[in-house]
Amino acid sequence: MSYSVAVAGASGYAGGELLRLLAQHPEFEIRTVTGHSSAGRPLIESQPQLRSLAHLTLQETTPEVLDGHDIVFFALPHGASGEFTAQLTSVRLAVDCGADHRLTDPADWDAFYGGEYHEAWTYGVPELIVAERAADGAPIWTHQREHLAGATRIAAPGCNASTVALSLAPGIAAGVIEAHDIVSVLAVGPSGAGKAAKTNLLGAELMGTANPYAVGGTHRHIPEIRQALRGAGAAGEPSISFTPVLVPMSRGILATSTARIVPGTSAAQVRAAWEDAYAAETFVQVLPEGQFPRTADTLGANTCLIGLAVDEAAGRVVVVAALDNLAKGTAGAAIQSANIALGIPEATGLSINGVAP
Repeated sequence: MSYSVAVAGASGYAGGELLRLLAQHPEFEIRTVTGHSSAGRPLIESQPQLRSLAHLTLQETTPEVLDGHDIVFFALPHGASGEFTAQLTSVRLAVDCGADHRLTDPADWDAFYGGEYHEAWTYGVPELIVAERAADGAPIWTHQREHLAGATRIAAPGCNASTVALSLAPGIAAGVIEAHDIVSVLAVGPSGAGKAAKTNLLGAELMGTANPYAVGGTHRHIPEIRQALRGAGAAGEPSISFTPVLVPMSRGILATSTARIVPGTSAAQVRAAWEDAYAAETFVQVLPEGQFPRTADTLGANTCLIGLAVDEAAGRVVVVAALDNLAKGTAGAAIQSANIALGIPEATGLSINGVAP
């Protein structure tokens, strides 16, 4: 079966990555691409790497243009997709790669984004551990993919948020780490900020330097991380000090997260929590003890690679996770989630193989 697909925001980085992956998907047919200032121009002018899609022309982003497709992927700036998603009447599946439908608490939206709040959709991180309760109150641990099956509206994750959540959720779910006093420092590529011209993202400003930003608890992905960790069974409200640092690589995230180990927990129990959580996963892999990932190992792939160590002197676990912010962090997660929602084999159109050198 072939599903008709429209991509809104097709001229940007996230839109381009969606199209790159969708172009090799055997069951998705890209019929419509839309843009804003680029509307009316050939897609190939904005995405010259997508040679197989040279026949497509960017159209205006309107509900009328998007409606009627089987699937619509939104790759619009934060706060922009909500006005369109509310007007779709005949779309089987909508997937938003922006933030508009990620947060379940309107107060979090007001505090970190502002503007009109839109309802939360099913969260698109299939491997994320979710805590539920049986009728007798006993905890049941599942994965988010079970909530994605049959979904009609999906919120793809923030790339930084999913990297940190995947890094820490196994330890919280297993009860081997504490959910307060978490520290995460991320080296990130500037493509996560989008394609719009900004002085701080110019090559001359980035080359040869590392630049921290959104320091002191102001980054917009913080409430999304806390939301995911609560969902994994955190006792009490998770607290996290989160600091992203722009580094001179076009794409990629290397997240180093540390958390306190619950007293009395052995190093073997800590490692087992992560290995057990991801043992059956294709796209999230725990590396052997003593090995740690590089962003280069995930370039272009739908993989999140994780290495961890126990710092016994500090009483903390150190988790290092790497992924491609445009692939597994955004477009890959969106397509993987769409596959699950539609009953297509989860890995269809996606690869665990990166590009090297």
